[in-house]
Amino acid sequence: MKFAKICLAAGLLAGATAVIAVAADEPQVVRQELMKKNGAAIGALVAIAKGEKPYDAETVKTSLSSLSEDAKAFPEYFPEGTETGFKTEASPAIWANMDDFKALSMKLATDADTLLAELPADQAAVGAAVKTLGGDCGACHQKYRLKN
Repeated sequence: MKFAKICLAAGLLAGATAVIAVAADEPQVVRQELMKKNGAAIGALVAIAKGEKPYDAETVKTSLSSLSEDAKAFPEYFPEGTETGFKTEASPAIWANMDDFKALSMKLATDADTLLAELPADQAAVGAAVKTLGGDCGACHQKYRLKN
């Protein structure tokens, strides 16, 4: 009886692991992870802008690079058929207005690239960068993120 319970537990664990592995490749999951990564990048910039963390050029550069790269790739993770599932907060309006959605994502990437080219050199400049980038994020979230 003990052996059967161990086998059952092992089988359930293997099945759960397989489901998690498959879910990690799903576009909804990938885009959620990208949003978490973007949140961390913006958060690092906000901490500098508010004076909670000292200015650090490497943190600014890393955060801006991350935002740029992710914004360029982000629209790829919205193929048809991924409108639901995995607790997505993506609005159906994305698929109805894909060109606008892509343009907003590219605006964030372009603004991050512009800021990278002229790296903000102090707390005040990082604050101005956060205002620009936050506006980009907000413009997209207002149109294309479902409110819980």
